Amino acid sequence: MNLKLLTAALGLSIAAGAVSTASAQSTLDTVKQRGTLRCGVNTGLPGFASQNDQGAWQGLDVDYCKAVAAAVFGDGTKVQYVPLSAVQRFPALQNNEIDLLARNTTWTMDRDTTLGLDFSVVNYYDGQGFMVKKELNVNSAMQLSGATVCVQSGTTTELNLADFFRSNNLEYNPVVIESQSDVNTAYDSGRCDVLTTDASGLAASRLEMGQADDHVILPEIISKEPLGPAVRQGDSGWADVVKWTHYLLLNAEEAGITQANVEEMTKSENPDIRRMLGQDGKFGASLGLPDTWAVNVIKAVGNYGEIYDRNVGPSTPLALARGQNALWTKGGLQYGMPIR
Repeated sequence: MNLKLLTAALGLSIAAGAVSTASAQSTLDTVKQRGTLRCGVNTGLPGFASQNDQGAWQGLDVDYCKAVAAAVFGDGTKVQYVPLSAVQRFPALQNNEIDLLARNTTWTMDRDTTLGLDFSVVNYYDGQGFMVKKELNVNSAMQLSGATVCVQSGTTTELNLADFFRSNNLEYNPVVIESQSDVNTAYDSGRCDVLTTDASGLAASRLEMGQADDHVILPEIISKEPLGPAVRQGDSGWADVVKWTHYLLLNAEEAGITQANVEEMTKSENPDIRRMLGQDGKFGASLGLPDTWAVNVIKAVGNYGEIYDRNVGPSTPLALARGQNALWTKGGLQYGMPIR
């Protein structure tokens, strides 16, 4: 290639890079200009996303929406919640109806590579299980041959169910329904013998049954269900905002930074804490956010442990132990990348 052609090629490359960088910030810019974050959530899943008696949204995924809003605006209330069914969730993100999908969604290769979505973090490690009525005297999923199973359509749950029964040479009759609340109603009314979904979802669903104590969750976990927020592909700047908000929540828990003490912790001499809370460096600016972004997030929702305990932890009706969702320092899988 001669010098003129090489120079032209380099110019085009640089221009393409500039266009790419500009477009990477488009969602963040749009959200800032609109003044609110449009966040896709479940239509109603206790512990993750549901409305209380006053109509206010609450749950682990809801707190992630609040955390991202606090990072962008310094105000976790600047969120428009968009309730979506499993079938609606991906088109809503693809069609720019929402900015962020925070809806107990499993990260799979197919979704990550073919739907125009990007997953970058896991905010809840889960796995699929089964629930049955105690009166059936079933204590293992291997005893379910011939059962009628209620399952939500458009989910990995439906696919895993087929895989489990086929691989174990068991027969079953699926009852496939779009809405999870309708799935629960069908199971509770006796239309099917078994309810299957993520283990956390089973704990939530059992609370909605007429007599919760009449149902038992079987011990088998038949799949990996890494749940996490998703954004549109091709917008790495916005993906970074979501990703580093999650890592901040984990790092804050590890460092002992809480909603109650975050202001005091800004006076710390610990280098990691100083970087994390914007006292040293320009890490907020690298995300297109103010240097107070981390303090704003923790003020709004606390750290990851506080979010977990408030919504799904042992003291809540769901009573879910941390397990895999404990910090890596306590035997779990949650690991915050370093802010430095």
